[in-house]
Amino acid sequence: MNCGEKPPGEMNSAFGSRAIDLDTIDVSNLNRQFLFQKKHVGRSKSQVAKESVLQFCPEANIIAYHDSIMNPDYNVEFFRQFTLVMNALDNRAARNHVNRMCLAADIPLIESGTAGYLGQVTVIKKGVTECYECQPKPTQKTFPGCTIRNTPSEPIHCIVWAKYLFNQLFGEEDADQEVSPDRADPEAAWEPAEAEARALASNEDGEIKRVSTKEWAKSTGYDPVKLFTKLFKDDIRYLLTMDKLWRKRKPPVPLDWAEVQKQEQNMSDQQNESSALLKDQQVLNVRSYADLFSKSVKTLSLHLAEKADGEALIWDKDDPSAMDFVTSAANLRMHVFGMNMKSRFDIKSMAGNIIPAIATTNAVIAGLIVLEGLKILSGKIDQCRTIFLNKQPNPRKKLLVPCALDPPNPNCYVCASKPEVTVKLNTHKVTVLTLQDKILKEKFAMVAPDVQIEDGKGTILISSEEGETEANNHRKLSDFGIRNGTRLQADDFLQDYTLLINVLHSEDLEKDVEFEVVGDTPERIGPKPSEPTSKNISNGSDDGAQPSTSTAPEQDDVVIVDSEDEGTSSNADDVENKSRKRKLEKGCECVGAKRSRAEQEQDDLMIVESEDEGAASSLGEEESRSHKRKLEEKGCECVGAKSVC
Repeated sequence: MNCGEKPPGEMNSAFGSRAIDLDTIDVSNLNRQFLFQKKHVGRSKSQVAKESVLQFCPEANIIAYHDSIMNPDYNVEFFRQFTLVMNALDNRAARNHVNRMCLAADIPLIESGTAGYLGQVTVIKKGVTECYECQPKPTQKTFPGCTIRNTPSEPIHCIVWAKYLFNQLFGEEDADQEVSPDRADPEAAWEPAEAEARALASNEDGEIKRVSTKEWAKSTGYDPVKLFTKLFKDDIRYLLTMDKLWRKRKPPVPLDWAEVQKQEQNMSDQQNESSALLKDQQVLNVRSYADLFSKSVKTLSLHLAEKADGEALIWDKDDPSAMDFVTSAANLRMHVFGMNMKSRFDIKSMAGNIIPAIATTNAVIAGLIVLEGLKILSGKIDQCRTIFLNKQPNPRKKLLVPCALDPPNPNCYVCASKPEVTVKLNTHKVTVLTLQDKILKEKFAMVAPDVQIEDGKGTILISSEEGETEANNHRKLSDFGIRNGTRLQADDFLQDYTLLINVLHSEDLEKDVEFEVVGDTPERIGPKPSEPTSKNISNGSDDGAQPSTSTAPEQDDVVIVDSEDEGTSSNADDVENKSRKRKLEKGCECVGAKRSRAEQEQDDLMIVESEDEGAASSLGEEESRSHKRKLEEKGCECVGAKSVC
């Protein structure tokens, strides 16, 4: 948003805004996004939003872009033309990028998110508040390939496998998404040498010519029965030959197509149990899922045949045939491995990374965004707050909990004056491409990094100019003299961001771990100054003010995959003790420590008196009551892990 050069009192006359969104409107958006109607499905979100706003506010000055905010055209100069930026993003990569662009342009950013009944709004200002990346975010939950291919133990493992299978059969093939049994699984081998031999054999052609899953499926004419037999009978029988895998696990049970077809399509007791449920919420029997698998394979193979040579299908949760395929394949695999099967609704939620969206939550958060925006546009950024929307009232009967904005984290690798990190890795194994893609782009959210080695020569390791350093991609870091203590300088000119990386060579990383980011840079490692004893009172009470970034997926399968958009709603998850102590110094006492969302949901009963009970353990009963009275006289609000003046 841009208010021109007008003083705050005259901002309306010069007000203008730009709306940028790469997405198009889907039917699933209509229940919660009020600017869209059924007739708009398939159109650009930003363009339709502009048109809808102009209907009730014709004088609005809006420019709509159907584009990605990460397009290099939207550089720092583009951001500098605005007075304020508002984020309503659904993925962490874009959030990180906008955070850095606003820091580089020195423009205030309002960050927000919702997840079910929970939501939050916060304000980010360079040098004044924490940035989006000041506090670590939960990483997306990933699973080892051997778990997906050989030993699934949770429904999500089978759903991921089914999505991989879709890509192997109908989409873009990816070697990292193989679905056949993993012969190189170290757990299946008696000795490390045997595991290495298996891995070597799996990558070489022996007497049998290795063909891709897609090529094999094409050679069968995408015969559903042959596919079923391979995936749920032959591959399972092969897994059973790896007897070491099943010493402490329940072994899988192969499925035979002919035997499955003898079952009734809908079991009567199951039908009665499901009669009151919506169709997508029913769990069918094995025969029904086998038939659905067959039907979806035929449909998808026809869709693939309509594509030009070399083109592939793209998995989309809103494509009925694709969803039928993943639902049936995942459930058949769950049955094979002795798990309870899931409804189409549940599988769609997990496979599509869907966070439950509620219209009223979005409306409340949108209103809070506007209120914080008005403070900024009126020159009152000091009055801005982080505001959490709770699922239930806190002990003070409030659903909306305001918290003072935290100052920048001096150790932040994004907004610190000289961002610096230490990365532990094995320089003899990590390639330049891994450094570029997995460390710089995925972990540190750079878009187009340039890297040089601080070796006195300025050796260029990675260039953002296409083709310049491509020959380096598959070489090991040690080939360039990179060793323990080497410093790398990574620059992203689009983000106007420079990061110094200290390499810590290690040969003792855990299995399947390519690198680790060490907590502090070398200059900061060492004994921390002793901290004064805190008067914090811990009584287990909690206001539940955290956004929905649950790391307890066992409680709810739908939340497992929300690990991505665990990023969706979180930029102030896990407030550290330091933050609480800063607030103590401002004259506020913190009552209670934060708990995980899983703990909140196990203990929804919150009693105000429990604060006094917990307080008595540290201050004595009378001191506790006096403490509460003083807070109330000062205008401080006790809200579990935070106290807000």
